[in-house]
Amino acid sequence: MACFRYLRDPLFLGCLFVYFVNRWALKPHWSGGFIHEHLNDLICIPFWVPIMLWVQRRLGLRAWDDPPLAGEIIIPLLVWSWFFEIVLPPSGLVGMRAVADHWDIVYYSLGAALAACFWTWWYRR
Repeated sequence: MACFRYLRDPLFLGCLFVYFVNRWALKPHWSGGFIHEHLNDLICIPFWVPIMLWVQRRLGLRAWDDPPLAGEIIIPLLVWSWFFEIVLPPSGLVGMRAVADHWDIVYYSLGAALAACFWTWWYRR
């Protein structure tokens, strides 16, 4: 099995590219729909998990360079879904910017599942 490439992982780099294209090229031209409301949710887990694992590796909290394990994908999915869709919206910490939306959790989960499939396939080649 090949070593996980963390911040050089092709899926991470693809999500980084998609985020900036969405932010600077697509969102200014669309006022709603998938591009505006859910694309960032879809790429959330494949974007943040490599960063999280890279930090853990640098701090010595992760002793291996394998692709993300199931728990390393599922735990952030559960924590972030709970925090961003249940805790944060009613707290008022970010004003009216945080809105609870169950579809966000669906897209976080879909992104996590697709990322797990990609990482399993890519790093077993």
